[in-house]
Amino acid sequence: MHDEEGILIPGRILVIDDEEFITRTLKQHLEKEGCEVWTSSSGEKAIEIFRNEMPDVVLLDLNMPGIGGIETLQTMRTINNDAVVIIITAHGDIETAVSSIKSGAHDFIEKPFELDRIAVIIKKAEVNYFREEKYDTYSFKNIVGESRIMKDIKELAQKVASSDANTILIQGESGTGKSLLARAIHYDSARSSEPFVEVTCTAIPEALIESELFGHEKGAFTDAKAAKKGLFEVASGGTIYLDEIGDIKLSTQSKLLRALEERTFKRVGGLKDIRVNVRIIATTNRKDMESAVRDGSFRADLYYRLKVFPIAILPLRERKEDIIPLAQYHIKKFNREFRKNVKGISQGAEKLLINYPWHGNARELRNVIERVCILEDTDLIYPEHLPAEIIKHVDAHSGNGRPVELPGDGLSLKDVEKELIMQAVHKTGGNQTKAAKLLDISRDALRYKMQKFGLI
Repeated sequence: MHDEEGILIPGRILVIDDEEFITRTLKQHLEKEGCEVWTSSSGEKAIEIFRNEMPDVVLLDLNMPGIGGIETLQTMRTINNDAVVIIITAHGDIETAVSSIKSGAHDFIEKPFELDRIAVIIKKAEVNYFREEKYDTYSFKNIVGESRIMKDIKELAQKVASSDANTILIQGESGTGKSLLARAIHYDSARSSEPFVEVTCTAIPEALIESELFGHEKGAFTDAKAAKKGLFEVASGGTIYLDEIGDIKLSTQSKLLRALEERTFKRVGGLKDIRVNVRIIATTNRKDMESAVRDGSFRADLYYRLKVFPIAILPLRERKEDIIPLAQYHIKKFNREFRKNVKGISQGAEKLLINYPWHGNARELRNVIERVCILEDTDLIYPEHLPAEIIKHVDAHSGNGRPVELPGDGLSLKDVEKELIMQAVHKTGGNQTKAAKLLDISRDALRYKMQKFGLI
């Protein structure tokens, strides 16, 4: 429905007003803008449409027969809190309109109004909502970690965000959260209302990277049919995020160094120096950038210019204290997203998660939790809900401390499993939920095994 520039994009709009002329006029006007529009003359019908269609924007009259505008707004907020709601109010009813803002509306407009004014109000509300959404999504509160190293990283990053530091280097393996930390620094800084421009250095062909970063003049090369701003110009006032900086070629490194040191650059084919005010956050997954400096593949002067404020994020396997808090954070997130009610993780599943090496780091853990939340309908995550590679890895590396020692002459695994299930059921007086908890499996898994062994 919206973009970062606040341009009205064809979207889904619900107009609620008991004056037919207003709903009809707004519908015609907004449909010409390319929007899909529903109308309602009452709060009751509007709530039904809202629940079924989930519009992006709601234009809501305060004074209607039956359910009033404030009550309609509050009910819609319980259904979907993401829609942008704009109040339509009669002249002189500003006090009520202001109270509607406190109830969750994004803006209001007085009657009578010009149709063109509606588009402006929608744009404004969308842009404000978009910024609030970004601040919330990329807040430091979403950098989850109980380990001492992660607490220190957050504290350092917050200090850097509020400073005038212009160059920051974040190092860490893929999936450790470098991008999230970079965005948190931007949105917690005085530059937060300015652009955040992401550049994946490895995704741009070597022949084009200079033009992409610094722009070009018309006729600078065969396909340069018009002048074009580079990403440094686009990011001016804000932050440019250079992902995988360690992989750019030496020819580009020298031009980048000049831009960092002098805050000026020339477009490709240009003669004029262009000055920008931009913060550079660079990231790399190279473990030892200093070895790249020593072997000459990365300029020493650029490296030391970038690492004025270095931040190193350890891989997840080296900060095991963060694994369960991260998993719980994602469970809450996916509960909201998928309308699930997973309450936590069983002790057995926690052990498996903690002892797995997580070569994909926090990103891999997130993907595992997302998969479980989508596929399973359970209150707790049990070992059998986790991917086979996690269970197999921990089994293969469990080493000493085995709870059961295999006799020399062997045993029947089927008989052992059946015996343990019988003991658990006996100890809990036949309570299957408690028996499942003793065995650290779900109740459904217990019932399946009991049926398998003819115990029910």
